[in-house]
Amino acid sequence: MKKLPETADFALLEIQYLPPVQYFSLLANHPVVYLEQHEHYAKGSYRNRCHIAAVNGVQRLSIPLKKGKNQRQPIREVRIAYDEPWRSQHWQAIQTAYGNSPFFEHYADSLQPFYSEKKYEYLWDWDFDLLMFLVKCFRLQTEIRVTEKYEAQPAGLLDLRGTINPKIENADFRPVYYPQVFEDRHGFLGNLSALDLLFCAGPGARQVLSTSS
Repeated sequence: MKKLPETADFALLEIQYLPPVQYFSLLANHPVVYLEQHEHYAKGSYRNRCHIAAVNGVQRLSIPLKKGKNQRQPIREVRIAYDEPWRSQHWQAIQTAYGNSPFFEHYADSLQPFYSEKKYEYLWDWDFDLLMFLVKCFRLQTEIRVTEKYEAQPAGLLDLRGTINPKIENADFRPVYYPQVFEDRHGFLGNLSALDLLFCAGPGARQVLSTSS
């Protein structure tokens, strides 16, 4: 990686599948974000899963991976499995959860091809393209870069790798409230996939991301 200035303007994150609101809050508040493309895959992370708000509460959507030793495998080499129709299952779950949300119809036609027309071999490519789709939808000005090599202790940027994990509750993150589809059933569910924020808040999502901390 090129030497970067000692400033919090530069941050480092790992790639994730439709990441939580906290992830995009970091993107919204850092002009430049590097994505770690030379790490090893870690099970039990958001790299191949996300959480949405369904009628019965939080629902996890997981991407199946090709069998083998994915743990400790270079992230760019992890392959997606298509033995099961997970894409149609994920899309059906998203439709069911957000079909009645205020902005579903506005974004659905652009998102749906990921779950029907486009078939990705590698998890990284799938995650990256969906990430950039959301960056565009949120109209973030963040410059997204990728690392040139792995550095355990990178100099010149804020290392946030591993800080957003489904197994770790980050008490320091304070998500800003926005109305949700099933709020009358479950109350406000904070830090779900940013897809929830997009469909529920639409153009107002950027303000939520900028003020969440």
